[in-house]
Amino acid sequence: MSRLYYSEEGRVMPSLCEELTIFRRARKTLTLPATNAPGTVYILARPYPENNAPLRVSMNGAEVAALKPTRRGAYSWYEFSVEKLKEGENTFELWTDHTAMAGWSLAMEAGHPAPDSAISDDRGHTWRNERMGYLNAVLGEYVIRVRLAEGEDPPPPPMVWENADSSRFESLRQILPPAARDEGPLIKRVRALSSWLASSWEHTSSARAEQYAPWDAETLLAWAPGQIGHNGKRPVAMCVHYAAAFVSCAQAIGIPARCAVLTEAVNSFNGHFVAEVWFDHLRKWVVVDPNTDALFLKNGIPMSMDEIQAAGKNLKTHIEYGRGTEFQRTFPHIVEFMQENLEKGVCFQHRSVWFRSDLLEHPEFSPPAHGSLSYCEIGLVWEQRDRETGFGMFPHFGNKDYFNAAPVR
Repeated sequence: MSRLYYSEEGRVMPSLCEELTIFRRARKTLTLPATNAPGTVYILARPYPENNAPLRVSMNGAEVAALKPTRRGAYSWYEFSVEKLKEGENTFELWTDHTAMAGWSLAMEAGHPAPDSAISDDRGHTWRNERMGYLNAVLGEYVIRVRLAEGEDPPPPPMVWENADSSRFESLRQILPPAARDEGPLIKRVRALSSWLASSWEHTSSARAEQYAPWDAETLLAWAPGQIGHNGKRPVAMCVHYAAAFVSCAQAIGIPARCAVLTEAVNSFNGHFVAEVWFDHLRKWVVVDPNTDALFLKNGIPMSMDEIQAAGKNLKTHIEYGRGTEFQRTFPHIVEFMQENLEKGVCFQHRSVWFRSDLLEHPEFSPPAHGSLSYCEIGLVWEQRDRETGFGMFPHFGNKDYFNAAPVR
């Protein structure tokens, strides 16, 4: 057993993070219990594309790591083992040997009124926990976590759904395609909704746009097709947004649905975001990809996540594409993703669920930039096996019963 210690939720916006130099240093304090074993430190950071200098880390005044850059230009998890952690406050200090902000960025969650993080502009002689971030304009917690052998992670949180009487549903239902709204076989309604969303806008990642779109279905359907959103900028509207919109739209017409996150590995670029729909007559959650408009079938029966993972590299033979795929295939980057990732089952090697499906009633709990950096949100619940396979920077893990349980309102 082990337990993760942290003081943020991974709600990171890349445009509001910290920059490090030899002068500008970041500090984070975590309060830990007594331990007799080494701990594992996890840091979410981004090396600049041309940077070769290490990210230097001290703990309680002694340098403990010089992390070499990997995945340059992207926020990724870096981990290392430390000894001599003490009971009570443990302080980590981070810097690089660059004199300009051209070496390392440190992930930060903005919005903490009294953070246990601080910034220094004079090599650590003086510190402040205000006016942080590279523009000295925000308050926040740096994303640094520690896992100790002592303790045990809490049980995963229960699934949360939209209120069936949500006031948001009426206007949302009015814009849905009739084939999804009308009574009929569940599989046909699911297909109609998936095809409609896949045909609605061009997948736009954070590499091609600046402003991340919120997980609000009606806003997405207003912003993404016209490619203009907050502050007049083209919105980031990618796989996560198709699935989030699907989950809200499905619940609006009485179909239980939730968000599922997929990845080849921690820090992998081969991730994806899909939806799962509860098929009561099959007593299982069925996977739907409303980005590529893909359903997964075995002998004509929709497949669960477990069944898809068991199919391994032979997944292509189980994929049934819909009308929305024709639109998505007009974009070369989606064709490449389908051929090299989805159809080979690459992204299905590890899965998690976003435990909150109340995206309309409680938008404040939705991530502000999921998919723009390595997965880091604590609202993700991974499989128990993943705790020992590189996902120790997350606090929630569920067993098969958790993932396969029927929805309970």
